[in-house]
Amino acid sequence: MEAKVIKDGGVSSALGFQAIGIACGIKPEGEKDLALIVSDVPAEVAATFTTNLVKAAPVKVSMKHSRKGKVRGVVVNAGCANACTGVGGIADAKRMVEHTAKEFKSKPTEWLVCSTGRIGTRLPMPLVRKGITKAAAKLSHDGGTEAAKAIMTSDTRRKEFAVRIKVNGRKVTIGGMAKGAGMIHPNMATMLCFITTDACIDKATLRACVDDAVEHSFNRISVDGDTSTNDTVIVMANGLSGTNLLKSYHPQFDNFKKALTHVMRKLARLIVEDGEGITRVVDVVVKGAASAQDAKLAALAVAKSELVKTSWTGGDPNWGRIMCALGYSGARIREEMVEIYYDGLSAVVNGQPSKTPHAKLQKLVNRPKFTITIHLHTGSGEYSILTTDLTEEYVRINKGE
Repeated sequence: MEAKVIKDGGVSSALGFQAIGIACGIKPEGEKDLALIVSDVPAEVAATFTTNLVKAAPVKVSMKHSRKGKVRGVVVNAGCANACTGVGGIADAKRMVEHTAKEFKSKPTEWLVCSTGRIGTRLPMPLVRKGITKAAAKLSHDGGTEAAKAIMTSDTRRKEFAVRIKVNGRKVTIGGMAKGAGMIHPNMATMLCFITTDACIDKATLRACVDDAVEHSFNRISVDGDTSTNDTVIVMANGLSGTNLLKSYHPQFDNFKKALTHVMRKLARLIVEDGEGITRVVDVVVKGAASAQDAKLAALAVAKSELVKTSWTGGDPNWGRIMCALGYSGARIREEMVEIYYDGLSAVVNGQPSKTPHAKLQKLVNRPKFTITIHLHTGSGEYSILTTDLTEEYVRINKGE
């Protein structure tokens, strides 16, 4: 059974979840900058975090709390990353969960915390504390959209998505929100994602589902090759759908797993499509590699190459730059075996130019979205990644804060 997309769905679409976004004064000019996501009952949680060795204070706190047991929710701020802030930053992250826990008469360890924004500045904690109290009073089962607005930084639009499936004849909803536009790359990137579900599932099974879904979504996108200090994906499941426990042997387990991956892939694509300064969104697909790892190396080399990405900006089907990236990728390559296609149109055959007229390829690369498929013909390994071009506008946005 396919998942049904919920119109205007988001992080508060699942049964028993509330959310809200408010302005507490971190951002200038009264923009929303603080969000709460709360489950009516304790929920199982599974989370993945940045692999960057420089981790923000909220990441360190949330990593610890997510291992302890069930949670009630997440408090999130935008406008300040609370990263590279030393022991004071850790104390601020802990104060955020402590104050949130107090508002809901729960334990601090039942709360996770996330921050996004500028690195190296401390949070204005008096404003944050007042904001948490204000947000707790405004929580709503229809507050997902406001929460999605409140976590934006360089994003130009909010990112929400939700689907519904049937399990044991009952409705099970999976909904989420995300933020991210720059510093986007696998393992993960400057992105936050929060997903809620009323599915009944144990922690270990949820953890396995989340790990797999992240690998096929947020670890398959790249805008600029940078992995940030604050990257976090949090999934909460409160079981209020009332279905039987979802385990690997449950007849609808695969449907749930596919639906969760679908939600993450959609949110990941929304992040890429909102990449800073981009004009092209490109699917890079590598097939026929000597191994899955070789396919990954080849795809990442193409997706990260500044020369390749800038040629896309200019609408130039410069496959020579792709060949070059493949050659230094570390994957096993036989030049005379390589084939490259732009939206199915042949550009390279046996490592040499095809007979396709340049003008036809150029027309394809001027599209806002296209797919580059690379056949290595050295095995059966496959890998794909969603990436973008690299523009003058990206440089303008990022040359100063």
